[in-house]
Amino acid sequence: MKVLLLEDDTMLGELIADHLGGMGHEVEHYVDGEEAEEAILQGRYDLLLLDVNVPGIDGFELLASMRERKDMTSAVMITSRNTSADLKEGFDLGCDDYIKKPFEFAELDARIEHIVRIYGLRKSEPIALGGDTFFEPAAHRLVVAGEAVPLTPKASEILHYLYKNAGRIVSREELVGSLWAYDESPSDATLRSYIKTLRKYVSNIVTERGVGYGFEPG
Repeated sequence: MKVLLLEDDTMLGELIADHLGGMGHEVEHYVDGEEAEEAILQGRYDLLLLDVNVPGIDGFELLASMRERKDMTSAVMITSRNTSADLKEGFDLGCDDYIKKPFEFAELDARIEHIVRIYGLRKSEPIALGGDTFFEPAAHRLVVAGEAVPLTPKASEILHYLYKNAGRIVSREELVGSLWAYDESPSDATLRSYIKTLRKYVSNIVTERGVGYGFEPG
């Protein structure tokens, strides 16, 4: 897996890069937000580890810029901040997880593994959904008739979960319990909005009113 690490603490950055390299990941380490942004514009990464407080463009600004460009690459924020407002800001901008300094590498590994498992980052081949529609979980996007359609990380997560459970109706309770933290449960309207967006491009998604949602194999 190709990882971009933005960390201005040189020693910590080198330790993280060495550790992840030993785990089999390809890591590019940057200490400045503007340099990291330039690298992201020129290349493709499977995962971003972004320190919040760095020179140039900070981690929040970099993430906001990416999401505005519809770049939905999975991102974990690294921060020494510990207020709920900071966490909310990161999640509102579209980060996938947080890790607070100081941390053990075991915690970092667990958070990365969670994202790898949820978004299917080990899958190199796009998933055929039927017809001319393909799904790339790692890139959070659909490819429809050769045209890329970006998805939010959560929409990508929902689609991937339904696909992995193809042929059966997944209850709302199961979907929410599997994909959201216990204190972040979405409203029914929010969940319906995600499904409506996905159904614009994926006709295989079905709704069983009052029960849940499913994916019918093509």
